[in-house]
Amino acid sequence: MREIVLDTETTGLDPGSGHRVVEIGCLELINHIPSGEAFHTYVNPERDMPAGAFEIHGLSDEFLADKPRFGDVADGLLAFVGESVLVIHNALFDLGFLNAEFARIGRAPLPEARAIDTVGLARRRFPGAPANLDALCRRFGIDNAARTKHGALLDAELLAEVYLELIGGRQPSLGLGSAREVATESREERPARAPRRHEPDAEESAAHAAFVRKLKNPVWQG
Repeated sequence: MREIVLDTETTGLDPGSGHRVVEIGCLELINHIPSGEAFHTYVNPERDMPAGAFEIHGLSDEFLADKPRFGDVADGLLAFVGESVLVIHNALFDLGFLNAEFARIGRAPLPEARAIDTVGLARRRFPGAPANLDALCRRFGIDNAARTKHGALLDAELLAEVYLELIGGRQPSLGLGSAREVATESREERPARAPRRHEPDAEESAAHAAFVRKLKNPVWQG
């Protein structure tokens, strides 16, 4: 089973207000496990970088000035994603931005139905608890010390670990493995034993007949 963990960084919160994608990170999972294949690119947003967004991801106007435009990376992104399920933390946000970019270049959107939203998974599993990526890393003991700022590929790597925990991917596999090992180790070779005879011997038959003779009006003699 192939899935793609996807994350983006942007110039702001609303593509309808002219905000753009500035970084895309994708990580391939095969049977929920990272395969080592990834897609990562920075994107020139063709606009200025607001100070608030810069504080979050540290991508400056100068850094992005010589990066490719979204139209230049769209084919590579779509080829990497293929028809696979998308695993996204707050899927409506990232898909909203990506689909706004696709609309600008006349390409079809990525369907929301293709996405697994890990925020929704976390809220269903831990109602009332924080569901942001840092909180989930702390909950599951995932090392996020390198996440001093948001980064699309790093966040996708962390999300892949969080996703595995959210779907119970580690615990069942370890539990089943341990159970198999215990069952194998506890199985002992025992010597074959001849079947035990069950018919009564002469003494038991005589005792039974004497007991029956004491019964008054037994039903089988009615």
